[in-house]
This record gives sequence, structure tokens and C-alpha cells, in this order.
Amino acid sequence: MSGDPSEEELEELRKKKMEQLKEQQGDEGEAQEAAQQQADAQKQAVLKQNLTDGARKRLNTVKMSKPQVGEQIEQQVVALAQSGRVQGQIDEDQMKELLSELTPDSKSFDIKRR
Repeated sequence: MSGDPSEEELEELRKKKMEQLKEQQGDEGEAQEAAQQQADAQKQAVLKQNLTDGARKRLNTVKMSKPQVGEQIEQQVVALAQSGRVQGQIDEDQMKELLSELTPDSKSFDIKRR
């Protein structure tokens, strides 16, 4: 033999390497998922602390109809709370104001007939 590994040995080495890579990716994925869950839990705790029941219901309604707008509102409320600009809790009227500020005006089309 000249020291060249056989095809079977190469295949076995490839399988071992693939298993190692899969394990590493699985560990990284689990850690990332756990960090994401923790961040979501913290966000929900901040929202629960700073929103009244009516405001929370309105936010959930918006999230069901427009998920992107709901996420944007959540991020805005969390940012306001973390910066200390929220006095007390945000009620439903204040939530309406936030929604009107952050959602673009609906476009209306005027059709003129000649």
C-alpha cells in the first residue's frame, strides 16, 4: 500500500464529519431558539406591565389583521418603556394615538368623469 485511503475509509470519514457538523448546527440552533424565546418573554413582560387590558386587546386585534404593524407597535411601546417615557400605563386611547401615528393614512382615489 502506498498510504492512500481506500474509498470505504473516505466514505466513513465523510459520514463522521457530517455527523459532527449536524451536531454543531443543532446546538447552535437550540441556543439561538432559546435566546429568541427569552427575548420574546421579556418583551411580553414589558408589554403586560405597561399596557392596560383594553390597550392589550386592541394591540392583539391589530396583530391579527396586520402582523407587521402589530410588531412595529410592540417595538415602539417597548422602546418607550425602556427609555422611561411612559408614565403609568398606556390605555386604549393612547394606543389609538400610537396606531394612528405609525400607520400610514389610507390612500383614497378620486375618479373624475368627463
